[in-house]
Amino acid sequence: MSSLNKSLISVIMPVYNSEKYLAKAIESILNQTYKNFEFIIINDGSKDSSVEIIKKYIKEDKRIILIDRKENKGIVYSLIEGINQARGEFIARMDADDVSLPKRFEIQIEYMIKNNL
Repeated sequence: MSSLNKSLISVIMPVYNSEKYLAKAIESILNQTYKNFEFIIINDGSKDSSVEIIKKYIKEDKRIILIDRKENKGIVYSLIEGINQARGEFIARMDADDVSLPKRFEIQIEYMIKNNL
């Protein structure tokens, strides 16, 4: 296995009341062609069904790590909390209302490694 396939990416995604877009965002990460990642999702006190949606995906994919907070502390606090939990060599940021193209991580990690970044 090349170093390209060994590098762990920590994907950090804060979530706050994102039920409308959340499933598509999660699926776009889980369907990446590059598979060596952990997916840290921080629920920042959502009042909608965001947590239930996340828990459904946790049952399907063990790469998902949920930080479930009852109180909303904001995106900066959530990102710092996710970064502190991250074990990856690289960190990828994701928003709960975004969709990543399937080769996002593959292209990014290849570039980073080839350019010694």
